[in-house]
Amino acid sequence: MSIRALYSGISRGTEALVFRGEVPPSQYQAMRAPFQEGEFPGPVKYGYSSVGRVVEGPDGLVGQVVFCLYPHQDRYTVPPSAVTRVPAGVPPGRAVLAANLETAVNVLWDACPVVGDRIVVVGGGVVGLLCAWLCRGLPGAELTLVDPNTARAPVAAALDVPFRTAAPRGADADLVIHASGHPDGLAAALAAAGVEGTIVEASWYGDRPVPLPLGEAFHARRLTVRSSQVGRLPAYRTPRWDHARRLALAMSLLADARLDVLITGEDRFENLPAVMAGLSGSPKDTLCHRIRY
Repeated sequence: MSIRALYSGISRGTEALVFRGEVPPSQYQAMRAPFQEGEFPGPVKYGYSSVGRVVEGPDGLVGQVVFCLYPHQDRYTVPPSAVTRVPAGVPPGRAVLAANLETAVNVLWDACPVVGDRIVVVGGGVVGLLCAWLCRGLPGAELTLVDPNTARAPVAAALDVPFRTAAPRGADADLVIHASGHPDGLAAALAAAGVEGTIVEASWYGDRPVPLPLGEAFHARRLTVRSSQVGRLPAYRTPRWDHARRLALAMSLLADARLDVLITGEDRFENLPAVMAGLSGSPKDTLCHRIRY
């Protein structure tokens, strides 16, 4: 099946690590993109948020807009099983958020928030904002998104998510989701958790060491630190869910037009090398940067 790309999205955290050559050798296989070409540390063809139109393939798909976990490329060929239809209510340009929203869905499945929880999300990048957006409607929940960057405040407001530049003193959270990508953010997540609280780590650091304050009150509060990784569904979900159903769910959730606020820039495909160099060195206030074909 042949696809002509319309847009792709840069997953800034992971793709910046790949661009800088910071994938540790132990994770070379685990971090391969589905249609990656080349081997780590590089050069590699990488990426996994492509939206395009089917130009050749099964009758039911020709002309349809689809999402594919494919690297940044203008035309490509994949089997029909590799694509997910973009619903009519989701613009192609917004559909590049599907991979990030799928990650956020998996984070919440790992976190298991419940009615009435006091929830703190540390890190106002795309994944953190999406996690907070998913949590905001939980009945009785007290939700706070924490990020020192005040530029995230209007984005959070557009998503109806309460925002602070630091966790409130004595946050005493039942659940903390960490998605800042910085060790200091994880330390802040530990500090925000209450007794028997859970911290779900959604960041990935590549080959960077992460020091943590596991003295102080860590043991006295009997905290749990749990990893979350989109490549593996939680065990309790696997009897009824697979990756395809999870991605279809994420795609349906993208019908909310407020999510457009997460796309903060766009460049043409031919500018991608310069764009990646800039995002890997000084991303500033960038959230999702979109590539147009």
